Amino acid sequence: MTLRPTHAEEVQEAVRSHRRVLPRGGGTKPSLSTPGENQTVLEMSGLSGVIEYNPSEYVFVARAGTRLAEVETLLAQNGQYLPFDPPFVEQGATLGGTVAAGLSGPMRQRYGGVRDFILGVQFVDGTGSLVRGGGKVVKNAAGFDLPKLMVGSLGRLGILTELAFKVFPFPRATSTLKVAFPTLQDTLEALYKLAGSPIELYALDIEPPSTLVLRLGGLAEALPARLERLQSFLEMNGELLQREAETSYWRGLNNLGSLGDGLLVKLAITADQIPGLDKALLTTPRRYISAGNLLYLAWEEPLEELDALLKSQGRSGLILSGPAPQPKIGLDLEPVFGHKVTAALDPQEKFADLQVGS
Repeated sequence: MTLRPTHAEEVQEAVRSHRRVLPRGGGTKPSLSTPGENQTVLEMSGLSGVIEYNPSEYVFVARAGTRLAEVETLLAQNGQYLPFDPPFVEQGATLGGTVAAGLSGPMRQRYGGVRDFILGVQFVDGTGSLVRGGGKVVKNAAGFDLPKLMVGSLGRLGILTELAFKVFPFPRATSTLKVAFPTLQDTLEALYKLAGSPIELYALDIEPPSTLVLRLGGLAEALPARLERLQSFLEMNGELLQREAETSYWRGLNNLGSLGDGLLVKLAITADQIPGLDKALLTTPRRYISAGNLLYLAWEEPLEELDALLKSQGRSGLILSGPAPQPKIGLDLEPVFGHKVTAALDPQEKFADLQVGS
């Protein structure tokens, strides 16, 4: 059964009336939004629209089913953007699905991920109650931080209906420098050097096998001198992308499905784990972002092999698209505290199966 709520009250009624419920937004992450047995699907796209936007305060409030493309268009009219660089914008991803999946893109390097920009949430818990947490200001009174708790929750704690975010001004101009190093180890040494430097980068990625991709932003007249200093700092020149070529490059990367066929998997890692992982992923399309702290890959081999690899590395992974028996692989890193929170917000296990709208 599929329901299409247009108000939070209809979401509440659906949760109270059905044994299992699964929210689904734009469908851009099908591994997280495919219903299991006896699950009622809530198509959240009807619960959409920006409720409040104050450009001078750099804050907006929108319903969870609002598409990211709509938000980005509105913000761009005032020279603003979502600094955590959410993926799947052109594919139709929604705010609620992005938060529940905890997804950020390459431009998160400068200011942080989605967890750093969410201010408030409204959601329906497993009892059908409407719960609010946080607010519309950057500083709130001390208490349990429900907005950050919902980031990456995969729909297990409740169905998001409304969200508040802070935003930043988009840089007046951007340029990208791609520097190819002889080996991956050389690339990592440069990455460590940059990560520990005062140089402010909007993106610090590794494009396998051994290319460092750096994005600078700021005033157009200042960028040439900054690029020159960056090349001097690295003691290497590189390929420079500017204007439309640069915009196109990052727009294409936002569609993570362009990595390749197979299972699209997100892995939280640390840069020092890259050498060990990369040896096992030589033929796998992949991208290391956020100074080597996040990996997206397209896995085409048997899933058991990736599961075993992650367990051997002490990591967990999240499958975003492709056929898989369950979206989480590798080690189960959810602490006991997480189970207690889940039991408190979903005592009847309405959201028991891993799920999320997209």
